[in-house]
Amino acid sequence: MSWLSYYTRKRNGEPLSLLTQRKYLESVKGLFRHLARQRKIAWNPASELEMPRMHRRLPRGILSRDEVETVLAQTHAFGLRGIRDRAILEVLYATGIRRSELANLALYDVDFAQGTLMVRKGKGSKDRLIPIGERALRWTDRYLREVRPQLVVDGGDTTLFLTDHGQPFVNNRLSDLVKSYLERCGIDKPGGCHLFRHTMATLMLENGADLRYIQVMLGHAKLETTAIYTQVAIGKLKEVYERTHPARMQKQSEDGRRKTGEGGDGEA
Repeated sequence: MSWLSYYTRKRNGEPLSLLTQRKYLESVKGLFRHLARQRKIAWNPASELEMPRMHRRLPRGILSRDEVETVLAQTHAFGLRGIRDRAILEVLYATGIRRSELANLALYDVDFAQGTLMVRKGKGSKDRLIPIGERALRWTDRYLREVRPQLVVDGGDTTLFLTDHGQPFVNNRLSDLVKSYLERCGIDKPGGCHLFRHTMATLMLENGADLRYIQVMLGHAKLETTAIYTQVAIGKLKEVYERTHPARMQKQSEDGRRKTGEGGDGEA
């Protein structure tokens, strides 16, 4: 179709990005679908239109456990503000929620008795209830007792985390906060808040968590989106494979016997 090039290429003939192509073509498909349903056209010419396939990108950076603890420890140098920042970092690490989801958290979303966090209107405007770790709860509780009362400006504001000026966080401000602590540690890895999200998912997978549970934690609609972390964790998988696969263990046993024989203790 001659009109198709209009939605896949720039005026100079260069191809548009796959994401832009998909956005344009989804609009086209939606328009023709609507016209067909309204019987404005005899048939839908876009019904068989193939969408460009998107290649999911691997997370570009993952923190090690030691790096996470180093970043968290940096907050001790900033007094009351550091307590708030520690609570924010702990929640990001414990739950893997997106920065927009953290910014939208309200006081009543944290259930200290049940150890759960209600994430409202996540990606796709869906709510989800997820567990939150004990350490993250302790720091959040300390923030609520010692810090938030001094930050709040509007007594009716139920936003959980407030800035130094008593306002709800915006996405970029949260990213800057996380990056500032990464820089203090000399950690040059991209991602900001998402770095903690990728780290949580990867470390959970390495520790044996079922991919379906990680899917729920991250709020992914499709399991294939979560499956990207299986590629990130391949290093750990290879390590376990080398240590536990029976063929590998058999080879190590044979190598040991061969060395014993070479040492003169074996039969002639």
